Amino acid sequence: MVGTAFKKLRRDLAFRHGRRLRQFNYWLLARVAMTMIWLLRRLPVDSALNFADRAARRIGPWVGRHNVAIANLRKAYPEKSDKEIQAIASDMWGNMARLAAEYVFLDALFDYDPAATKPGRIEVKGVEHFVQIAGEQKPHIIFTGHLGNFELLPVAAATFGMNITALFRPPNNPYLADYILSTRRSTMGSLLPSATGASFALAAILEKGGNIGVLVDQKFSSGLETTFFGRPCESNRVLGTLARHYDCDVYPARCVRLPGNRFRLEIEDKLTLPRTAAGSVDVHGTTQLLNDVVERWVREDPGQWMWFHKRWEISGPRGKHKRARNRGEAA
Repeated sequence: MVGTAFKKLRRDLAFRHGRRLRQFNYWLLARVAMTMIWLLRRLPVDSALNFADRAARRIGPWVGRHNVAIANLRKAYPEKSDKEIQAIASDMWGNMARLAAEYVFLDALFDYDPAATKPGRIEVKGVEHFVQIAGEQKPHIIFTGHLGNFELLPVAAATFGMNITALFRPPNNPYLADYILSTRRSTMGSLLPSATGASFALAAILEKGGNIGVLVDQKFSSGLETTFFGRPCESNRVLGTLARHYDCDVYPARCVRLPGNRFRLEIEDKLTLPRTAAGSVDVHGTTQLLNDVVERWVREDPGQWMWFHKRWEISGPRGKHKRARNRGEAA
């Protein structure tokens, strides 16, 4: 009895100590990040972004996730040499560092003006789609991937008067999450954290004739079995399910990073979604179609995608069977 109580007390103390240590680590990391942000603000925009790029290309290969990125790149591009793989990974780290630094300068970076006579940092392809969506009194779904500075897309939507709610995943660090959320809300309009119940919130927005923006290129545990770069992966079915239920138009959009700290924001023609024999939207086929669109984008600009994400990791029983099969093949 006493021994059981002592073990429980020890577990409780370890849990409390671990939680406090984790919170301290979050706080310390946030302080370091905020100090870096303060230093970046002291620099001109281009100097700050170029510095972040150079630093990340040096530091990135020493980060644990670099090995994940290299492994993923070899799966996606078995025909490429090690030098080519390393070059793409270096571009990826530069892109991710620029993305982080660009949070500091979002207001200064977005200078798009439809009436401007001289090109600025931002150019837009598919203006007619932005205008059309903003003017239609019906729901739309706009999807993208983690390419270039994808955070600029909601800013562009707001510029054209589009009423859109963007689904986003807040950082685990609560101190950084507060800063990033306040920065995003000041420029991007409505935001919806991805959490339990988010799909119902998205459905409610579409029900009212609103528009939603969704990132679709991440692994989703126990999601639909699909492929990406010809390899099995798990993908979130929510966009396909919403498209079927509301039978709304679905548009692909992306950000392409250009030389000279410039960007091209593109919104493509609406997709023709696959249908079942009964005429409803095919959820699985639509989910695969989204993967295919993102794959096309990534193949065009591989250094602008986050290769350190474990996109091909399979969860649950399927993952166990796959790992066991791989071990058997290697034996």
